[in-house]
Amino acid sequence: MYHIPVLLQESIDGLAIRPDGTYVDVTFGGGGHSREILRRLGEEGHLYSFDQDADAEQNIPEGDERFTFVRSNFRYLSNWMQYYGVENLDGLIADLGVSSHHFDDESRGFSFRFDAPLDMRMNGRGGMTAADIVNNYDENRLADVFYLYGEFRNSRALAAAVAKARKNKSIDTIEDLLQAVERLIDRERGKKELARLFQSLRIEVNHEMEALKIMLESALRYLRPGGRLVVLTYHSLEDRMVKNFIKAGKIDGKVEQDFFGRKLTPWRAVNNKVIVPSDKEQEENPRSRSAKLRIAEKTKENTQKTNSF
Repeated sequence: MYHIPVLLQESIDGLAIRPDGTYVDVTFGGGGHSREILRRLGEEGHLYSFDQDADAEQNIPEGDERFTFVRSNFRYLSNWMQYYGVENLDGLIADLGVSSHHFDDESRGFSFRFDAPLDMRMNGRGGMTAADIVNNYDENRLADVFYLYGEFRNSRALAAAVAKARKNKSIDTIEDLLQAVERLIDRERGKKELARLFQSLRIEVNHEMEALKIMLESALRYLRPGGRLVVLTYHSLEDRMVKNFIKAGKIDGKVEQDFFGRKLTPWRAVNNKVIVPSDKEQEENPRSRSAKLRIAEKTKENTQKTNSF
């Protein structure tokens, strides 16, 4: 199976789907969320689903005129909505992170379980790979990647170890990288630390945090008042960004106030307490163990629909 969707019913219920509404799934993947949305749409409804990974295209539902697949990164949401003439959305869902398919595909380089080329590109058709980063970034820049996106306190030591190893041999495979950092990985927390190391490189390769910021800002512009934003996160960096955005309508989380001290935010949190998978789901689907679901409803119109082309 390409991918088992996490918190499927909870996230789709969070969209509060109108049969005649217009919706976007910015992370199509295996199509689990998209298929459930289509089941709840009437003949007048429409769903736009985004994915930049060519592998995801094998999951496109055929012959449904209510469905449009967009082969693109979700950072270009605004561009494509303009292209299709969509002025308002009734809901948007994002299942962030890496799919089961990516982790289980030995050739993509997303998992330290296999030895493979250090790739990690979501869009395998072009762009920088993880090997390009570990071999070409200077030591300070590499330390920043490990610190910002992996939250390593010993980021400079990790960067120094990589820089030393690449002087003798190019770091082209997962095994090359593991050997370079082996002495710096805590054996008791080995798998968790390696997961953070690979996370940091993957985020840098795919510019994930920048793309998320742009997508959330586009969602604010296009969702109509009453429209729903549904986001599944899997690590603290992206969850913090989503939480701040729902809290304040801005990535930094700073809430503005009017003259009377009332908070000015374009969102109402539908679930004040973050939703997490049940014990049963976590047991059946290990990917769900770190998942957090946040749902928000847009409360007022945003008139700043700027052209982002």
